[in-house]
Amino acid sequence: MKINLFVKNAVILAATGLILRLAGMLFKVWLADTVKSEGIGLYSLVFSVYMLAATFASSGVSTAVTRLIAEEEHKGRLAVYSVMRKAVIITLTVALLTTALIFFCSKPIAFFILKDTRTVPSLKILSFSLPFMGLSSCARGYFIARRKTTQPSLVQLLEQAVRIAVTVLTVGIFKDKGLTYTAAAVLLGDTVAEIISFSVNWLLYRRDVKGLPQGTKATDVLQRILHIALPITSSSYLSSALHTAENILVPLQLTRFYGFRARGLELFGAVRGMALPLLFFPASFLTSLSTMLIPEVSEAKALGNTLKIKETVSYAVKTTLTVSTLIACGFMFNSENLSLAVYGDRDVGQVMLILSPIVPLMYLESVTAGLLKGLDRQMNMLSFNLCDSALRITAVLVTLPVFGIKAYLGIMVVSNCFTSLLSARCLFKATETAPDLLRWVLLPLVIGVLSGFSARLISDRISSPLLNVIVSLSIQAGLSLIWWVYNDNRMSRN
Repeated sequence: MKINLFVKNAVILAATGLILRLAGMLFKVWLADTVKSEGIGLYSLVFSVYMLAATFASSGVSTAVTRLIAEEEHKGRLAVYSVMRKAVIITLTVALLTTALIFFCSKPIAFFILKDTRTVPSLKILSFSLPFMGLSSCARGYFIARRKTTQPSLVQLLEQAVRIAVTVLTVGIFKDKGLTYTAAAVLLGDTVAEIISFSVNWLLYRRDVKGLPQGTKATDVLQRILHIALPITSSSYLSSALHTAENILVPLQLTRFYGFRARGLELFGAVRGMALPLLFFPASFLTSLSTMLIPEVSEAKALGNTLKIKETVSYAVKTTLTVSTLIACGFMFNSENLSLAVYGDRDVGQVMLILSPIVPLMYLESVTAGLLKGLDRQMNMLSFNLCDSALRITAVLVTLPVFGIKAYLGIMVVSNCFTSLLSARCLFKATETAPDLLRWVLLPLVIGVLSGFSARLISDRISSPLLNVIVSLSIQAGLSLIWWVYNDNRMSRN
């Protein structure tokens, strides 16, 4: 029954993630067509600050809520209230301070840090979304711990719908007034969406928690939240701060290489705002798997069930590596036509082709992060992220002015290899689990390459990029699925 519930929740989150990514991708295509690469670059610049601020707003408390409620919900409603009350106090305190800091310091941030005063209105608008974002993350943490994914999934769909609707409306009004107002319009859509998401999430939480028996209060809640949240928060703060610094430095260093600001923003937008969203688009199931693993592993650890932890880790890593290797092959054989079909831009396809071999490592890092959080290994993640970010910034400063965008792509490849392999090694060592690289990586790689070549033999005769991609990916997916079913049945018999 519990396995069925886990699968059901993972499927719900995966379907939601797929819809959100599809909607987000279509939205990004529309936005890129409307504001062009420079506009996407400017938005990506503001969004880097937005993500740093979001890290402060949520303070790592969402993961603490998920873990503590997974451990305490059997005690009843009072225990849940104890956890949520402390989580809300911490989140609101940090989020309101962050809001005030960004709002009143928007001009210095834009002038001295982002080096672009066109971002001032966007910074002021995004600051108001932070308290609502933080409280929504607490509510989502509660529902994940309760293995109830339908409610937050529906709210996320509503949030995305509101974000797109408001952005399309406001961008349509302000796009003729320049990129300053266009970027602000996009952030306004994000802010309105966060307010709506918070309102609905908390109504659903209040209704759901009343169904629990009264029970008893949880003890030492503040200390336990801080024990979980502080390492995650420190890691996220420092990592986000360093990533924000990197995202600010990249356009500046590219400008030094190419000679003018617009080209630097254009290339930065092509990588961060166009290529990466496409590469992460298929990751819906694996992201949902990572989310659902936190309460599962946390509960097993609390019960001392080492066998379940090993089985969970093996299943998660095997599924991640197998699926992501096949996905990477799909990108390798279709990057150019895919970028032409989606963006009408061949350069984005070149970026995707270079980054596609590290897709399995990108996806693996996400899943291992969820498992390590469930195993109370936050400090390991902190050290990995700090080392990685420091090395990335150093490399950006040294290599981009000399080699341009090629250096940045190389940095991304090396960085993802570094962090994902370190995280995986830590996970395997902590759980005494050994990966089966032959079955989890090499065999899927062979199948992916063979199916890719087979698909290209047929699809290369099709001139339309969109139809070419559809035919090629359909053939690759079909052949991979046949192999998956055959291999799964053979393993079951053995």
